[in-house]
Amino acid sequence: MNSPGELFSGAVAPSESERSRSTAPPPGPAASRSNPRMSATPAAKETILVVDDEASIRRILETRLSMIGYQVVTACDGEEAIEAFRRTGPDLVVLDVMMPKLDGYGVCQELRRESDVPIVMLTALGDVADRITGLELGADDYVVKPFSPKELEARIRCVLRRVEKEPASGIPTTGVIQVGDLRIDTNKRQVFQGDERIRLTGMEFSLLELLVSRSGEPFSRGEILRQVWGYTPERHVDTRVVDVHISRLRSKLEQDPANPELILTARGTGYLFQRIVDTPSPEPRTAPVATEGA
Repeated sequence: MNSPGELFSGAVAPSESERSRSTAPPPGPAASRSNPRMSATPAAKETILVVDDEASIRRILETRLSMIGYQVVTACDGEEAIEAFRRTGPDLVVLDVMMPKLDGYGVCQELRRESDVPIVMLTALGDVADRITGLELGADDYVVKPFSPKELEARIRCVLRRVEKEPASGIPTTGVIQVGDLRIDTNKRQVFQGDERIRLTGMEFSLLELLVSRSGEPFSRGEILRQVWGYTPERHVDTRVVDVHISRLRSKLEQDPANPELILTARGTGYLFQRIVDTPSPEPRTAPVATEGA
């Protein structure tokens, strides 16, 4: 397992006073409110659940995230993570992969059965397939160890911002888009197939909203990554985040995900949503007027 020095290379080490504060027991929902003296910015309402089996990582992330205004709850293994999640209802989960009792993949699966909460995974696994597994199970993003806390903080801000984002330009003023029996409500950030609601995570919805905002026009993977995830791809594997989320969207929206009709692949470019054609509403039918002798 990587040492704390490796995991936080390039990061500012916590002071003695920060270390003494960070050794307090994991806060409950009321006790976890950030100390306003620790931050020059107003306290945010968002609560973040940090799950990692390394105490040093939990302490440093708890200290740093509290200092920038988040409420922080911590857990040291998968089973404790699920209990803490149900008890506190966090706005975002930072989830390590390699943990005792129940690993991060198992926790991610369990959370996705009951919630669309944003999940950012931490992984020290070098293989690309291992990194992608978390995304396929429903995570919104991942950060590779060793990492800078500043990078993780930026990812957290971006994910939370996208979840609460205003509708993209190009969306009708009503905020509702109808494509066949698919209804996309950008005001409530909900999607319906007929009368049935389709559950999407915040990032899945943001990706769908971006695609329909310029229906019929292709987006490159890099452009999608910048607009939805908020960072520029530095490695080829970064754009796999987009590919996995497209696959997840297709599995939820398409009748036949292997032969998509809504979310199409623009070969050599990226992806696009089928062109949405505005069609006038049909004129209401009037009953025929009865005549004498008919």
